[in-house]
Amino acid sequence: MASNKSNKLAFLSMPAPASYVAGLGRGASGFTTRSDIGPAREGPSAEVIAEAQARRGEDVEVDPEQFQDPDNEYGLFAGTTYEQDDEEADKIYEMVDHAMDSRRRARREAQEKIELEKHRAERPKIQQQFADLKRGLAAVTDAEWENIPDGGNLTRRKRRREERSYVVPDSVLVGDRSKTEYESSLDARQQQMGGFETPAESGTLTNFVEIGQARDKILSLKLDQISGSASSGTATSVDPKGYLTSLDSVILKSDAEIGDIKRARMLFESLVKSNPKHAPGWIAAACLEEHAGRMVAARKIIKQGCEQCPKSEDVWLEAARLHNNDDAKVILANAVQHVGQSVKVWLAAADLEHDAKSKKRVLRKALEHIPNSVRLWKETVNLESSAADARILLARAVEVIPLSVELWLALARLETPDRAKAVLNKARKAVPTSHEIWIAAGRLLEQEATSHPEKPQDMYRKSLMLMRRHQVSLTREQWLKEAEKCETDGSPRTCEAIVKATVAMELEEEDRLDTWVADAESAESRGRVGTARAVLAYALKVYPDRRSLWKRAADLEKIHGTRESLHAILSQAVQHCPQAEVLWLMAAKEKWLAKDVPAAREVLERAFVANPESEQIWLAAVKLEAENGELGVAKELLIRARNVAGTERIWMKSAVFERQQGQLDAALQTLATAVQKFPKFAKLYMIQGQIYQSQKNYSAARGSFAAGIKACPKEVTLWILASRLEEADGKSIKARALLEKARLVNPANDILWAEAVGVEERSGGAAQAKAMLARGLQECPTSGILWSMSIWTEPRPTRKARSVDALKKSADNPIIICTVARLFWAERKIEKARQWFGRAVATEPDLGDSWGWWLRFERQHGTEEYREEVRTKCVAAEPHHSPVWQSIAKDIKNTGKSTREILEMVADALQ
Repeated sequence: MASNKSNKLAFLSMPAPASYVAGLGRGASGFTTRSDIGPAREGPSAEVIAEAQARRGEDVEVDPEQFQDPDNEYGLFAGTTYEQDDEEADKIYEMVDHAMDSRRRARREAQEKIELEKHRAERPKIQQQFADLKRGLAAVTDAEWENIPDGGNLTRRKRRREERSYVVPDSVLVGDRSKTEYESSLDARQQQMGGFETPAESGTLTNFVEIGQARDKILSLKLDQISGSASSGTATSVDPKGYLTSLDSVILKSDAEIGDIKRARMLFESLVKSNPKHAPGWIAAACLEEHAGRMVAARKIIKQGCEQCPKSEDVWLEAARLHNNDDAKVILANAVQHVGQSVKVWLAAADLEHDAKSKKRVLRKALEHIPNSVRLWKETVNLESSAADARILLARAVEVIPLSVELWLALARLETPDRAKAVLNKARKAVPTSHEIWIAAGRLLEQEATSHPEKPQDMYRKSLMLMRRHQVSLTREQWLKEAEKCETDGSPRTCEAIVKATVAMELEEEDRLDTWVADAESAESRGRVGTARAVLAYALKVYPDRRSLWKRAADLEKIHGTRESLHAILSQAVQHCPQAEVLWLMAAKEKWLAKDVPAAREVLERAFVANPESEQIWLAAVKLEAENGELGVAKELLIRARNVAGTERIWMKSAVFERQQGQLDAALQTLATAVQKFPKFAKLYMIQGQIYQSQKNYSAARGSFAAGIKACPKEVTLWILASRLEEADGKSIKARALLEKARLVNPANDILWAEAVGVEERSGGAAQAKAMLARGLQECPTSGILWSMSIWTEPRPTRKARSVDALKKSADNPIIICTVARLFWAERKIEKARQWFGRAVATEPDLGDSWGWWLRFERQHGTEEYREEVRTKCVAAEPHHSPVWQSIAKDIKNTGKSTREILEMVADALQ
């Protein structure tokens, strides 16, 4: 029984647990004293505790917060190694985060910009608050500016004055002492000149011009004395003519530059001593001495460099440069013994020779050492004055270097056409991958085969096949560049053949049309019209039914081609696209401009057959007959057009034609019928009201305008015509009411606001006009016409600031640009005004008033060439809009007048 009893002290012989610390339970260990801060002994580490818990079978306590932070991997993956897969995964997640951030970036930045603008609007900067006051300072006169009081001391504190004392110099003391002294005798000079009087005559002025001339004369005499003469037998090295020039060329170095040169000299000396075989170090050291003006030292250094680096061609060339011509020949003669294969050394030696015979001798000697140098052969051939000798040299050159394309082409250019063909065939066999040889062969065929233009194209197809067989092929863009180069060199058929053979390469079928159009536009922008024409011709061959392509080709011929080529393109265009009205009209217009009226009629007759109900073709035929004086035929055509096509525009043109002929009753009858057929066409009401107004029948005109406004309330022109009718009848109040109603129906319309301002100005209310203009700018802040009116209502000093505000609001508005040009005109800044007028008409060439202002400006400040340039550009642009232009162009009195005549009238009417 005693042996089975458990021993209570058995644990004393057992090993202590891993986490056991003696005395820790009763506080005997780990306590803190005043002199010992911290535990007396370190506790077990986390690894030891985890191992002991695992041995005892205890569960490891899991911290619930360790997996909350996804970026902190001390939990599940804390013990793993960071491998390449982990790095790739991190990169992928970074890319995803970057993509998500960039997707939301635009929205976030837009939101931040809106919030910033809102914050700036609520709490503007002090600079913005005082911007209008700063602009107002421009109106302050000089007198007002001088009367502004200076800022005083507002701190109410007495400032301490800084009193300084200075030591009086001895000269002041001596001068004060001499003031009290008196002299009782005169010296010899004073006695001779009569006391204290000056020897100069009274009132004489010093002539500095004569003094300068005398100085130059003395200097020239001294130079003559130094230079000596041939008769006297003396000689000197002074050049009297270049003496002053040499004085100007002397370089004066500062102390800093001298110090830099000394430091650089020490560095280069150390470099060449540590590495004497380094050729660039010797060259740099010699150049430094040359820069410092020590040519003897530079030559000595480069001589040492040649001795240390005899295999470096650069050292020998630098040595030849630093010496005179004779010494350089000796140096290069030694150089060819060490670097006999250097082409640069031989060429430098040839350049030192002055006569062609010596240069030929040097170059031929060079060819004996380096027979495979293309550059040496080219230089040798260039020195030959005889074509036969050059041909012999090139024949030998291509035998030695059969892979040089340049030499083959040069030989072919010197041969006759038959022999050139044989030379190019040999070159093609020697270098089958060279496209330059094929292009040269094509240009040769172009010179010969004038009756067979398809030969170059077939040859280029063959060249493409052979080059692909040898696994060498140029890209499509490279072929197009070669075509442009051929066009520049004067080979249009070769250019066309290259384009036709290669323009369809590497293109998908759905991208071909857009790519070809872009290629044609790019070539045209670079001035390569032949290439653009060839690209469009090939595109039209593939897509013959695309009217946009035909129109683009016609525009190209109209700008860069001849009248015959344009007629040919248009005749082909109407054959392939008979339903394209614009092509028929272009063809007829070109015939009419060429003064070939029967041909224009023939084109329109064919257009009628293809498009019997075309409104544009009917109206073009009417215009053609009316312009040529066939008024009866034009009227019959209009009657037929009303019966066949019967569109609203044809009815309107019929009424306008009858109005122009003075048949107002017939025009009113036509308009009455047209209004019944087309009650929503506003121009019918306008013409009807204008006819009644011209007859002084204000009530009928008022009724026509009222009916039009009721049928077409969104037509702004009807409201304006009705307002002007009331104003002409002396009822300005009713005119204001009509415009107010029009603005309610058509809000934010700057034309209505401008008309309202005009009504106030014509009524004599300048203040009301300015208030109306301010209201209009609030509702239409980007209106060009309102900003222009606002600029001219400002006083002259503030117009420039107002124009700056207008340009900020709407920078590309042609009316504002034209107004700025007029401001420059008023300030007599002629060139700037001319540039801004050009910008205005380039931004919107359809505005006739801009052209009128430009012509008026050139009448005052330009020459006849400038005026003619404005007229020519205006005729090409054919403007139709702007208030003054429309009022003159649509006047019955100006029917049939050309654009040039209307431009002159507009320039006279503008004010």
